[in-house]
Amino acid sequence: MTGTTLDDYTDRYARRVRGMTASEIRALFAVASRPEVVSLAGGAPYIAALPLDAVGEMLGRLGSEHGVTTLQYGIGQGTLELRERICEVMSLSGIDAACGASPEDVVVTVGGQQALDLVARLFLDPGDVVLAEGPTYVGALGVFQAAQAQVVHVPMDADGLIPEALETAIADLARAGRRVKFLYTIPTYQNPTGVTLSEERRERVLDICERAGLLVVEDDPYGQLGFEGEAPAPLRARRRDGVFYLSTFSKTFAPGLRVGWILAPHAVRDKLVIASEAQILCPSGYAQAAVATYLSTMPWRQQLKVYREVYRERRDALLDAMADLMPEGTSWTRPAGGLFVWATLPEGLDSKAMMPRAVAARVAYVPGTGFYADGTGTGTMRLNFSFPPPERIREGIRRLSGVMEQEIAMRRVFGAVGGTTGRRGQAGSDVPGPDLA
Repeated sequence: MTGTTLDDYTDRYARRVRGMTASEIRALFAVASRPEVVSLAGGAPYIAALPLDAVGEMLGRLGSEHGVTTLQYGIGQGTLELRERICEVMSLSGIDAACGASPEDVVVTVGGQQALDLVARLFLDPGDVVLAEGPTYVGALGVFQAAQAQVVHVPMDADGLIPEALETAIADLARAGRRVKFLYTIPTYQNPTGVTLSEERRERVLDICERAGLLVVEDDPYGQLGFEGEAPAPLRARRRDGVFYLSTFSKTFAPGLRVGWILAPHAVRDKLVIASEAQILCPSGYAQAAVATYLSTMPWRQQLKVYREVYRERRDALLDAMADLMPEGTSWTRPAGGLFVWATLPEGLDSKAMMPRAVAARVAYVPGTGFYADGTGTGTMRLNFSFPPPERIREGIRRLSGVMEQEIAMRRVFGAVGGTTGRRGQAGSDVPGPDLA
């Protein structure tokens, strides 16, 4: 083999590997985990809020008293006990037997990420199109990229995905002869923006997809982490046909257990199980037993309230710090739940180019480019508030605003920032900036 590549296997890889790139978030992990760095980058839940002594005792008993079953192989679909508990969890959001939710149609997965990968394996051929909010979850982009599909973003505003823009995207792709397989959406406390699709728009989006013959893949990791009243009912609570509901216990219990699920139309269930068995044979029996026992024996509904209060306090700390410290021209979302705030920078600043200087100032965030399939979003960033305590959040924003002020000053010296400075965003402002307009 000739050439200058450092990878001796380059000419042996499958075609689907050639476009694979490391995510913006994974590249930050090594830096963001240093104790001197205030990390506003990841999406880690605050596990210390759990009753860890009780959880530890429970996990110990699962091994010592039930190890003969919990440490053994299981079935590809997941245990019936856990699938029944999952249906209890979904019923809190309105997804219940009345709308066709059944343990028979639940498939347990290794976190929400495997759920996404299974859907992609079943429905995406190379060259197919996936419609997704712009911006969207970086892990979903990796899955669709690996499936050799193209992601076309649909714009958002403060009320979530814009139905008229969805209709336009569908029509434009149809005229171009492109095959769109499904809409991928995070309608509640969206990652990365924190925005929630409004009640009225939920019905319109479902109607549009139904008329166009599009499947809907609803990703709902955050729906039970609302701070300001109840979230709108999930899309799956409104329509059973053509809607795949994906969720996980990573945000409401323990991400280290890697337990998620898909509620699928009945006809698809068996194919999901076959695809999952081809990947992993069966999900971890121990992890499934841990989640099922937690849901059966511990006050998990009260624990959700604890998480909501912790995250509300930390969201408020982030929003207050941004209102006090961010430079003029910065704007941001005000999420009613979830883990993230989306910020739009003063005109001319590039969040990706600014990242090394932010790390040098001991603060980390995720540049907005990671949440777009086409690499746009340079003037935006995602900020996480779930993990650092309030005082660290404020210190992180102090450091970040200092870096931004320096960037602005440098541009004034070496190049014009642009004609508009804009208004500093307030906690209740609409979704800012051209990337969400």
